[in-house]
Amino acid sequence: MKIFASLIIATVFLSACNPSPKVADKVESKINGTWKLISSLAITKGDTVNTSPPKNVEMIKILNDTHFAFFKHDLNKGKGADATFDSGSGTYLLMGENYTENLEYCSAREWENHDFNFKVKLNIDTLTQSGIEKIEKLNINREIVEVYVRVKK
Repeated sequence: MKIFASLIIATVFLSACNPSPKVADKVESKINGTWKLISSLAITKGDTVNTSPPKNVEMIKILNDTHFAFFKHDLNKGKGADATFDSGSGTYLLMGENYTENLEYCSAREWENHDFNFKVKLNIDTLTQSGIEKIEKLNINREIVEVYVRVKK
């Protein structure tokens, strides 16, 4: 009986010292990081428009394990005719190449609380996101193709 009790105590002690495999083996998503938008297209009813940021505007997207955020602003610190600032964030789900954003916060408030389904492809330091942006209330129904490069630390 003493041996059995000792084995139970030893098992409990050793189990407490070893982190659960779920915590120890957590793998960070390969798309995590900061990405700079380098080109974008919007395709509506077969008509393609280049929506890439102009020379004096930058946009980044930041991804962690559960959330995304994007920020677009002019490089003139809000001065001049091209002054702009857009932002948004929310949660996302990535399953293989299927990427769904739930836009919870957005400077264009009428876009909030919508889900957008995309495909993502990662090629070394380039992330391509494509899919449909559809908001019936705003009469928006277009395909987008966005290409980002990873921002180096």
